[in-house]
Amino acid sequence: MKGSKLLSIPAGLAGLAAAVNAHALEWYFQAPGSQLAREIDHLHQYVMWLIIVIFVVVFGFMFWACYAHRKSKGHAAEQFHENTTVEILWTVIPAIILIGIAWPVTKVVIAQKDTSAPDITVKVTGYQWKWGYDYIKGEGEGISFVSMLTTPRDQIEGKAPKGEHYLLEVDNEMVVPVGKKIRVITTAADVIHSWWVPAFGAKQDAIPGFLRDLWFKPEITGTFRSQCVELCGKEHGFMPIVVRVVSQEDYGKWVGEQQKALLAQQDDPNKKWDTPDLLARGEKVYGTNCVACHQPTGRGMPPAFPPLVGSKLVTGAKEGHIDIVLNGKSGTAMAPFGKQLSDTEIAAVISYERSTWGNKSGIVQPAEVKARRK
Repeated sequence: MKGSKLLSIPAGLAGLAAAVNAHALEWYFQAPGSQLAREIDHLHQYVMWLIIVIFVVVFGFMFWACYAHRKSKGHAAEQFHENTTVEILWTVIPAIILIGIAWPVTKVVIAQKDTSAPDITVKVTGYQWKWGYDYIKGEGEGISFVSMLTTPRDQIEGKAPKGEHYLLEVDNEMVVPVGKKIRVITTAADVIHSWWVPAFGAKQDAIPGFLRDLWFKPEITGTFRSQCVELCGKEHGFMPIVVRVVSQEDYGKWVGEQQKALLAQQDDPNKKWDTPDLLARGEKVYGTNCVACHQPTGRGMPPAFPPLVGSKLVTGAKEGHIDIVLNGKSGTAMAPFGKQLSDTEIAAVISYERSTWGNKSGIVQPAEVKARRK
């Protein structure tokens, strides 16, 4: 009976190892949604098991040597200056190990950099603190949108229970078709961000003034969530990435819907708005783009985020207010919104800021914003 129990130990260890491999992704990685992500995971596990074996062999030999040659057994320390055999071994063996690691790593790294012949190309721009998506090649070309966090402030401030996808939900998802090679070109408008979707093995820093690319080819449909992984300021933890992979048929429908929506959203910059309508539109734009820094009360969080209540900028000339919203302010967290918002949206939010919290500086029409664009 005791012998059968001993024989079952190796089998149990083998079963445990298999279970570890089968469920490892649940511990440290998202389940892979592409072949590239699967190769990265296999490489990770291969290297981890290799270093475990090295650890066991090296430290096992060291502990055995210390135990078997201890002084209490009458052993005396050997006095020698060098040993050619040992020096050759501790040079050759690590070199072989490094080659065993470098070979598969090199293949995966080269595969990660092969962005040739994509089916769809999407430019991704990081902003403080949201992502802009521009489809610039393939079906869907011309579609552009900004993707922002939609987790309610009550959840973030602890006033309401946290939802299932807390801090990982957005208003506009990046949508791509399954089985297509997607090239992503990254850049940033202000500071360094990093676009990362671990389920696709896709990660690249978004650096102002530089264009860098990556690719992925999703193999399964579904929604894949991640976040910016480069510390980028106060709201760094509040700029999620959500990619929805759909069938080719559903992707075609999504493209059609987006194109219709873009046409419907196009505002005439020459239209003269009534004050109530402009302020209502501005309140929505402010709540989406400005409230995180300047706060719902407009009092900001000085000195990083100055107040809008009674500020010289808001109560001063319209031109200065328009220029800073369009172009941002270098050296501060004030991002340029000229490429993110339309003339009407900028006019609306400026009008809201100049007519709220006791400010009485008048409204701005879209035509005035259009005239200030460079």
